[in-house]
Amino acid sequence: MSDDSIKIRVENVCKIFGPRAQAVLEQVRAGMSKNEILDKTGHVIGIRDVSLEIRSGETFVIMGLSGSGKSTLIRHINRLIEPTAGRILVDDTDVLEMAAEELHEFRRHKASMVFQRFALLPHKTVLGNVIYGLIIGGKDKDKARELGMKQIELAGLSGFEDHYPAQLSGGMQQRVGLARALATDAEILLMDEAFSALDPLIRNEMQNQLKELQSRLHKTIVFITHDLDEALRLGDRIAILKDGELRQVGSGPDILFSPTDDYVRSFVQDVNRAKVVTIGSIAEPVVCLSEAEASTERCYNLLQERLAVVVMSKGKVKTVINRELAAKPDRIGSVSQGQAYPQATCIKQDMTLEEGFALLAESGGLAIVTDDQSTPIGIVTHRAVLNALAR
Repeated sequence: MSDDSIKIRVENVCKIFGPRAQAVLEQVRAGMSKNEILDKTGHVIGIRDVSLEIRSGETFVIMGLSGSGKSTLIRHINRLIEPTAGRILVDDTDVLEMAAEELHEFRRHKASMVFQRFALLPHKTVLGNVIYGLIIGGKDKDKARELGMKQIELAGLSGFEDHYPAQLSGGMQQRVGLARALATDAEILLMDEAFSALDPLIRNEMQNQLKELQSRLHKTIVFITHDLDEALRLGDRIAILKDGELRQVGSGPDILFSPTDDYVRSFVQDVNRAKVVTIGSIAEPVVCLSEAEASTERCYNLLQERLAVVVMSKGKVKTVINRELAAKPDRIGSVSQGQAYPQATCIKQDMTLEEGFALLAESGGLAIVTDDQSTPIGIVTHRAVLNALAR
């Protein structure tokens, strides 16, 4: 991975809460447990020697149970909490070395934060809340209003700009908080348990809203949650913390199928894999041939080692020839030429198994997996789906 793709680097960060944090640091580095440190020194380990890299434009989820250090860690990124040791680099600039004014500008324009409890000003309207940071930052009022209305529309709040927070549901209040963060046009969004206080249905709506916004804006998002389903749904990659220690970093499928230890394994054992595993992740390679290339002999030979051959016509999928047809070579020629050929079912690679169940059911046991341009990249079978769910 090139250095240009890394937006945030966390390097060997430790945080110890207590009056003699520096003195206790050596005991922490020597391997004393969180409970031992608390019993012997009265200090609390917030973060223990955490290092990770967050890529530009990704949604990076940090998760763990209460007391795992996840909220402590995110507050190091914008220096709401000062570490006991380590470095925080954003675009290769050490946040810990920033002077007061530089840090103020960093928080205002570079890294915006969305809190769990909304933190809205009750005496200001939706628009007033959204543009508050812009106004106190010296932005022209008309320009601030223009930017604020754009973010209100993006957050799905059009028509509510003159309402007050008390007139809004919890989900709508959180949308205001999100719009306020987006109004600064910050490159980084820090979201600390942003949806945890919401009812399940509203929480689901906000997750959809965030995914839709991210598909358009491509912000670097650091999202804190204690909910694995939420982490798997939102995160391009996930970091799991326990007692301030980093236990694993990886994609959702990485963590589901290759947990690094028993703690992570216990986290994922009851997850509904159908909601996480994508069709593309279980696809098997496929050969694409034009109609002219799909001779009986060639298809028969290819199908000795592959499950299927996709026949293309004018850049589009025409049909799929599988091993059942390979057992009857006399039929391949008529199929490849478009005579009595079976209907081909195509499924996008980024669909989850759950989203693709209906199409898979219609496929007759074999479906073509395509990219966003509808180009075949593989095939998926019912057997592969069952294996992924049972793994």
